[in-house]
Amino acid sequence: MTTRNPQDHLKLFLPGPTEVREEILDAQGRWMIGHRMPEAIQLFGRIQKKLRPVFRTQNRVYVTASSGTGMWEAATRNCVARKVLHCTNGSFGDRWIDVARANGKEVEVLDVEWGQPVRPEAVAERLSAGGFDAVAFVQNETSVGIANPAREIAQAIRQAPGGQDIIIMVDSVSGLTGMEMEPDLWDLDIVLTSSQKAFALPPGLAFASVSERAFEKAKTVPYRGYYFDYVEMEKYLLKDQTPATPAISLLYALDVQLDTILAEGLEARWARHLAMRNLVIQWARSRGFALYADDAYASPTVTTIVNSHDLSIKELNGFLRTRGMVLSNGYGKLKDKCFRIGHMGDWQVADIEELLANVDDYLVQEGHLELTAA
Repeated sequence: MTTRNPQDHLKLFLPGPTEVREEILDAQGRWMIGHRMPEAIQLFGRIQKKLRPVFRTQNRVYVTASSGTGMWEAATRNCVARKVLHCTNGSFGDRWIDVARANGKEVEVLDVEWGQPVRPEAVAERLSAGGFDAVAFVQNETSVGIANPAREIAQAIRQAPGGQDIIIMVDSVSGLTGMEMEPDLWDLDIVLTSSQKAFALPPGLAFASVSERAFEKAKTVPYRGYYFDYVEMEKYLLKDQTPATPAISLLYALDVQLDTILAEGLEARWARHLAMRNLVIQWARSRGFALYADDAYASPTVTTIVNSHDLSIKELNGFLRTRGMVLSNGYGKLKDKCFRIGHMGDWQVADIEELLANVDDYLVQEGHLELTAA
């Protein structure tokens, strides 16, 4: 029987890993089964039937025991034969570039100022030079709290010369289920994500919807490796299996959480995330903080707030820990210059209100702000 000490619980208002409900944690404790047993095949088959509507796609959805970084490598190895245009405006876009180069791919970079979105017209201008067979970008850049306009970028790519043959690869690691994403309607070839963000699951699983265009391209690309080879994954997917041993305990949890997501409904889930975001933005401005990201592109799942009052983020989190919760420092070069509030997964507006009330208590206690109603 699983025992958890409530005193050890910290509520995670992070960009990831995110808070996981006890029901989901408990689902992992079921008896183990062999990954080629009928029970495992039935489990994976159930998951597949639910993953596709959650992804809003009719395409295949591959599942791996990895982080989203693994699916970066999969997209790169399977679908880049000539040259990939990587569009980046944050740390995770930069890191995907490192992955592409580490796999020996020719990379051209569209480097956008942090806090600003990747603009469709800039992508189209780069593509006009020709020679590209793939474009990669991050839909929701958690390092800066900005959501790139995936639909409009995809439209610009498809309208560019040769754009119908370009493989569009989108990282929606901190986006999918927490913000609008329509792979089929927007004609996206690869949309990848992982379990520990808006899915509100423990870390350890990654998912990618893969179009027929991308799958056919993969069959022509040599040296795809083995673990992340789409062609190998497809052979097993058709049998409701995976090539290598999956994380069975996490699949149990995924099976339960997919039911929760579908019961809420994707549109309702997106709206809930926007409501939480708007609450955080309103609070930040009313307390004299600035947002790091361009307002029109503020992320629905994580808000990056400029540390306008020169707070010690370490001390703030020390205080919040006494209240049983924690938020996130700025990422990379934004450490201590910003702090981030993750409002994704299964959190509700009331949970965000609780966090912000406790941050207010810290601000008043330390004399950083005078609040008439704290």
